Amino acid sequence: MMPVSAGIDVGSGAVKVAIMETAGPGGAGPRLLSKVCTRIRRREIAKVVDEAFHAAVQSAGIEEIHYIATTGEGEDVPFATGHFYGMTTHARGALYLEPQARAVLDVGALHTRALAMDERGRVLDYKMTSQCASGSGQFLENIARYLGVSHDEIGSLSLQGTRPEKVSSICAVLAETDVINMVSRGISTADILRGVHESMADRFARLLRSLQITGVVFVSGGLAQDSGLLAALRDALAKRLSAGSTPPEVSTHEDAILAGAIGAALWGGFRYQKLGERGAAWRAPALTVQ
Repeated sequence: MMPVSAGIDVGSGAVKVAIMETAGPGGAGPRLLSKVCTRIRRREIAKVVDEAFHAAVQSAGIEEIHYIATTGEGEDVPFATGHFYGMTTHARGALYLEPQARAVLDVGALHTRALAMDERGRVLDYKMTSQCASGSGQFLENIARYLGVSHDEIGSLSLQGTRPEKVSSICAVLAETDVINMVSRGISTADILRGVHESMADRFARLLRSLQITGVVFVSGGLAQDSGLLAALRDALAKRLSAGSTPPEVSTHEDAILAGAIGAALWGGFRYQKLGERGAAWRAPALTVQ
């Protein structure tokens, strides 16, 4: 049996779990066996972690896990083997999903961070927004709720905007007030969303420029599939370039929200195989969900 590891990324808004076979026959690379993403929604985090982990194990159809690695806010998961810092797991997970990535823009529920890395996934430098900034997933979710727009509609509506009005404030509370004023002035939903996206993208582009990024930028987190935000980020990175310069390529993946969990599983597998860091393997049904 090939070594199997689990990565559990406990975020502010969701718990992500990835079950991976960390080495294949004949030297084949790691393989993702199952994945689960469960929103917390004001529930007890420990219960959400148990549910997500149990669902991922069932989906993978396995009975033994050799290493369970946590990241994010998962230090206290009782059945974990070890814990990894979030930036290192996002870098490694991004590299698995996009081998050409040399930077990660992780748009989380409460803040956004940009990190530069090398071809091995080693973090070289990073920058991040504050928790009160209007450049987070929770901020955009609040705006969409106020506008009566579902999460899946945000990107397509933003792309329809023709006269965007940018949010002026970096503070999320004041930025939401800006949006309320826009609605009262009759600004269309599409133009408001496009303006919000452009404001967020400008902030993200400044983070990335401060790291002097030149390679592929991989977008992870809950907003990685937001087509409007990705388009705005590409436009923002193309601004203020010297003649003949090429903006960094912006890339993502359908599993981008799982980058941290995938990276945790891969680092856990490395510790198990290369460093001999081994505890008692987890075996079903050692963990049960009530």
